[in-house]
Amino acid sequence: MNLDIVREKIGSYLNKNVTVQVYGLRNKNFEYYGVVSGVYPYVFTVLVNGIEKSFNYSDVIIGDVVVKLA
Repeated sequence: MNLDIVREKIGSYLNKNVTVQVYGLRNKNFEYYGVVSGVYPYVFTVLVNGIEKSFNYSDVIIGDVVVKLA
């Protein structure tokens, strides 16, 4: 996958409901439900229960973060 492709894909989710799955270290996995609120050159933000969380596109490329439409 290419960074530009991922950036375009996430950009198409702007202002839409998404599910974000984060696979962390030591089997700590998180799942967030929210709205993609911002798309920037290196990160994108998701508004989850009034709190903005940011994620890197590179984490999407390597599989640590998975974004799906809800």
